[in-house]
Amino acid sequence: MQGKGPGQEAMQTPRAAGLAGVLFALLLAAAIVLLRLGIPEGADAVDAPAFTDSAQRNAVRTALALVPFAGIFFLWFVGAVRAHVGAVEDRFLATVLLGSGLVFTATMFAAAAAGAAVLGLAHPPGAGSGTATWDFGRHLAYTLITGYAMRMAAVFVCSMSVIGHRLGVLPRWLSVLGYLTALTLLLVSSNVPWAELVFPAWSLVLSVYIIVASGRTRARLTASA
Repeated sequence: MQGKGPGQEAMQTPRAAGLAGVLFALLLAAAIVLLRLGIPEGADAVDAPAFTDSAQRNAVRTALALVPFAGIFFLWFVGAVRAHVGAVEDRFLATVLLGSGLVFTATMFAAAAAGAAVLGLAHPPGAGSGTATWDFGRHLAYTLITGYAMRMAAVFVCSMSVIGHRLGVLPRWLSVLGYLTALTLLLVSSNVPWAELVFPAWSLVLSVYIIVASGRTRARLTASA
């Protein structure tokens, strides 16, 4: 049985990155939507300490079940992208990319743990209001997501866009989209509800581009073989 040549590995690595990125984007977007619907903010959270709505509880449970898998596919996505870039990557930017990705994943898991605490400590009717516990857990979860995880995501997006632009592996429009996404996550994610969805949206666009570009490269190599 013949081993895989360098050309085959070069074709498969970006495609693996694209598939992992698509799965990550879909899972993260679903988790964010379900978490926001299950643990409301602002005026919608006035009567939330009772947390008796089964739809809300199920939404949070589903979101918590999705987060670990989103983290796994995100790390796979980062690893596959770095493997594809290889020795020509800038060490400084590569370190920032990897570090921000790891911190984002850890912070996302911490936010999920805070959401699990809200779910586990919510009081049934007649068992006490639990307002302080609810408010603490809810604010902690949202602060971790919008205040910290999304800012690390902004660093990841920016460094990925710079690497892609410098090496010529990303088109100009995709790099510009990355910079705009990073600015949105840095400046407005804490103040504008649902703004954090721009990160999975960018990840989805990037991943689809990687898959399409990989298919074109594979077709060219096959035609020239």
